[in-house]
Amino acid sequence: MSSIRRRLLIILLAGTGAIWLCAVIWIQQSTRTEVGHVLDRRLQESAQMVASLIRRNGGIAGPDAASLVDDAPALPDTGHHDFARQLICQVWGFDGQLKSESDGAPSGQLAEQEGFSERTVDDEVWRVYTHVDADLGIRVMVGDARFMRERLVHGVAMGLLAPAMLILPLLAALIWLAVRSGLAPMDRLAQALSRRPATDLSPLGETRAPAELRPMIEALNGLFHRVEGLRERERSFTAFAAHELKTPLAGLKTQAQIATLAPDAATRDRALVQIAQGVDRTDRMVRQLLDMTATENPIDSTAPAEDGAKILADVAAALGGLAGARGVTLRLETGGAEWRSTQAALLAPALRNLLENAILASPAGATVEARLARDEGKVRFSVLDRGPGIAEADRPHVTERFYRGAASPSGGSGLGLSIVAAAVEAMGGELRLAPREGGGEQAEIILAGETQAPAS
Repeated sequence: MSSIRRRLLIILLAGTGAIWLCAVIWIQQSTRTEVGHVLDRRLQESAQMVASLIRRNGGIAGPDAASLVDDAPALPDTGHHDFARQLICQVWGFDGQLKSESDGAPSGQLAEQEGFSERTVDDEVWRVYTHVDADLGIRVMVGDARFMRERLVHGVAMGLLAPAMLILPLLAALIWLAVRSGLAPMDRLAQALSRRPATDLSPLGETRAPAELRPMIEALNGLFHRVEGLRERERSFTAFAAHELKTPLAGLKTQAQIATLAPDAATRDRALVQIAQGVDRTDRMVRQLLDMTATENPIDSTAPAEDGAKILADVAAALGGLAGARGVTLRLETGGAEWRSTQAALLAPALRNLLENAILASPAGATVEARLARDEGKVRFSVLDRGPGIAEADRPHVTERFYRGAASPSGGSGLGLSIVAAAVEAMGGELRLAPREGGGEQAEIILAGETQAPAS
């Protein structure tokens, strides 16, 4: 896994290194240019000085006139190199005769044109400035060797490069310290979270946190709040489930004792009927708890596709005994709708709970209708009954776990519609509950209408 600290260090070091390198190159180039300008100016001033002294001497260029450049002041901070002593000078007349020259001057003429020029004399490249004085009829040429200039520029450049090289590791150290200090709040946050017990879901304090960390802290606090809500629902679910299972079990125990101690057959038979009803209620509760667990688990995408009409028919057949015992008629209408789904593990419990609720809510002699239809690119499963329906005050809460409305069937667990809602949400569909015209309730599960091919 990549490290933010390492990535920041690499980016900052690379960026700073690139800027440092560009700065060093720029300093080197500008130093060479500036030093060259200074040396050229020095040549120019030296030539003008010699010409001025010759003028003061009445225009006579004595043999030692050119040696005056040896008295020129040394460049500042030249150290032991003494670059001032490396200037040479020649004074030539317009008649082509050498009037004067300094010690060490080459045998040939340094330049042939006025101003700055470069010329190779005696296998040496010279940078020369030629000052022409037409009144005196002389040309004063002052130059220095190219290799001397290179030595000076190299010395100055190396003098600048040494501190620049020292600065680079210092910059790297400062960047490392800055990144470490900048990411310290994240380290402290990580340490605070690692020290927390699993049961501590209290919000993190964000008043002293940097602005960049506040969105993360807010997101974590939101997560803690959602997890705490989920844990609270799980605790409530466990408590309700334990209570709902305890009640019929206690009734079963009581009825079993009555049947054992019954003084006559009629009392014993009534107790056995109560035992059977308690077993049915407990069985339904356990089945609904299993359905609730199934809706909270991921769908198996490799499950084979099943026909929707067959799923509905199988659910209705399984509830035929309950409908017969209640004196309720089940009527199926599929209209030849063809639709297959790999989500039978969710669809079947949803349909079963809708049909079971409708049967339990319907009076004897009533008809519960179960329909499957396709329209407008959707698949619609409808369950219609003639029971008392859902009271308007209860309608916003009927999909909550263990919620029992005023018209809930006796012995209901309050889980049926919550299972349906959870299953439909997992399938990406929609659950609609509405009063039925003429009395009763109409429940609809609306799903995407694309036919799913069986898994290969």
